[in-house]
Amino acid sequence: MISAIILAGGKGKRMGAPVSKQFIEIKGKPIIYYTIKKFSENKKIDNIVVVLSKDEVVYFKENILEKYNLKVDNIVIGGTERQDSVYNGLKSLEDTNTDIVLIHDGARPFISDRIIDDGIKFAQVYGACAPGVMPKDTIKIKNESNFSVSTPDRGSLVAIQTPQVFKFNEILECHEKIKINNIVVTDDTMVAEKCGYSVYLYDGEYTNIKVTTPEDLILGEKLI
Repeated sequence: MISAIILAGGKGKRMGAPVSKQFIEIKGKPIIYYTIKKFSENKKIDNIVVVLSKDEVVYFKENILEKYNLKVDNIVIGGTERQDSVYNGLKSLEDTNTDIVLIHDGARPFISDRIIDDGIKFAQVYGACAPGVMPKDTIKIKNESNFSVSTPDRGSLVAIQTPQVFKFNEILECHEKIKINNIVVTDDTMVAEKCGYSVYLYDGEYTNIKVTTPEDLILGEKLI
């Protein structure tokens, strides 16, 4: 059993839109529509869970699922932070015999089948993996006064994307541990690393962007 958790509870303050960013339309359809459709059409995905804010569940059902005739297997209420939302999504899968779980940003609609398939393949081998790309720009480390203090070797840097893919039992156990110990993380690769697991990094795609700012919508129009 291979399950996908799609995180769609973010408000997207940087977008400055009246609706949550996953509901903003590109070419007449909301961003989350494209994301769900991609996973539902992938033949390796057996189960889709969407994690939402409590106050957006009705809107999502009426304006996304029913309007576009999409199907998901479960809707889960998110938590205060991203890691809380992921945990809630994982807990909802405990009785599904899930072996591999993909955790993906709902506002990352340009995911390819190749990235999904490679993630499943590498998670089965290594237990934890994520796609990523080399940063195009030089990265600087700055001090508290905003002066550059060092320049990391760009060849050793990777900008991590989603889906981040794991053996289900291992990532659930890791989330249980960080929850008990009140450890704050920024993504699920960090969850695995905090618990002693190594994360295999494979090739992502520069088009696999997360729609975060108004400028991303311009690129999104072209990508669609």
